[in-house]
This record gives sequence, structure tokens and C-alpha cells, in this order.
Amino acid sequence: MTWSTLRRHLVSASLILAAATIAAKAQDLSGNEARGTILSGQWQDEQGVVTRGPDGKVIFLYGEVQPSVVCSPLQVCDIELQAGEIVQNVLIGDTVRWKVEPATSGALGAQAVHLILKPSEAGLETSMVVTTSRRTYHIKLSSHHSQYMARVGFEYPEDVNAAFAEINARIEASIVPGAGVPADQLNFAFQVSGTAGWRPTRIYSDGQKTYIQFPSAISGQDAPVLFVVSGGQNRIVNYRMNGTMMVVDYYIDHAILVAGVGSKQQKITIRRGG
Repeated sequence: MTWSTLRRHLVSASLILAAATIAAKAQDLSGNEARGTILSGQWQDEQGVVTRGPDGKVIFLYGEVQPSVVCSPLQVCDIELQAGEIVQNVLIGDTVRWKVEPATSGALGAQAVHLILKPSEAGLETSMVVTTSRRTYHIKLSSHHSQYMARVGFEYPEDVNAAFAEINARIEASIVPGAGVPADQLNFAFQVSGTAGWRPTRIYSDGQKTYIQFPSAISGQDAPVLFVVSGGQNRIVNYRMNGTMMVVDYYIDHAILVAGVGSKQQKITIRRGG
């Protein structure tokens, strides 16, 4: 072997060694990169909550962990998304040996999108990302020679929160301001007579207290004085103003509201019943 030939072999070996060294170094991870892969691996490997839904559907809690869907050759896996959700992109790691086809169900305007998955062989592992108009799904896919999940769906935490919010809104709508109880538990049977710019707009009682609602024009003005008529005499009882609401610590039968003096005095009479 000539010197030139030997030198070429040495240079070639050096280049191969250098390339191998660079490739090895390229696989080294920084501290943050290593920590990131560990955290991501923990999320991917956690079991999470899996339960049975209607019609044999396997239900995952969305966002808790990365769901792992098992499919089988010659079978189809049906992943059903939330009704009304619009799919924007479907990205799969192995596009050669995994096929995904779209389908829909439900009435027009509230249709649910289905992703039909078909692996070509057993022993495959890959991942799929589905972006929609509402959220992003990160799903792990694996194929088994005989076992598979026929139907897969999701439970959404925000749906539960929305249901409770709707219930609370209905309850709050039925609560009359001031009393803090539903309207069907209040007595609105009060007669009001007299003329005044602050004449009450609504009076009701929960059986212990009486609530007198004044118009918004009373804000910033001196509220009228309340006298309860008992035994032919005008008596003062405990009451307080809460904005435009007078809360009286008494179940009124007959009362008088008075504002001003002399010729400018205004008086409103309240009687329970009628």
C-alpha cells in the first residue's frame, strides 16, 4: 500500500470518526431538555381515568393524560369528538401504516366528527394530533394483533362546570333581591296608597322581614321615615337602607312612610293583604 493510499484511508477513517462523534454529541440533551422529556414522558405514561360510556364507548377525561388508543388490523377504531366541534387538522406520525378517515353523526348543526383509524399491522406505535375549533387532542396510538378499542370518546370538565353554572344562574334568577330566597316563598300581597316621587315600586315579606323597594331616583336623597301603625299609634321599628331597598325587621301589617314636613310632607300608606 502506498503512502498516498494509506493517507486517504486515514483521512476517511478520521472523517467517519468525526461524523460519529458529532452524531453522538447531537444526541446529548441539556438539563432543561432532559427535564422536559421526563415531564412529557410522565404525562404520556400516566394511566388517568378511563371509564365505560354509553354503547360500550371507552371514555377518557380530556386533558388529564395523553390517552392511549389500541387498534387492530382488519378492525376500525372510532374516536368520537364533541358534538359541534369542527376539525381543522389531523396529523399522524406514521402516515404509511396508519390510515385515518373522517365520518360524522348527528343532526345538521350539532354533528359529531368521528376519526376512523386503521393500522396495517400489529406492533405499531405512533402519535396523533387533532386540532379543532375548541381544543387540541394529543393521542397515543398502538396496534395489537387482536385487541382493540371499538369506540372512544371524551368527557370534558368544562361541560360539568357549564352545567353547574346554568343551574346556579337559574337559581339566582329566581332569587328576589334583598330577601335572598326564591320568589315563591315570598308574600307580595301589599297595598300601597298615596303619592310621592319615591313611592315604593315593590313590597314583599319572607314572614319575618319586610322589603320595600324604592325607585332609583331615591339614591342620594334622604329616605322616608317608616312608622308601623299598631294600636292606633305610630311606632318606629328597626330598619335599614341597602341601596334603594329598605329592609324592615318586622312583618308589616300597617305602616306609613313619611318624608318632609309641613305642606311639603309626603306620605305613603302600606297595608298587608289585598
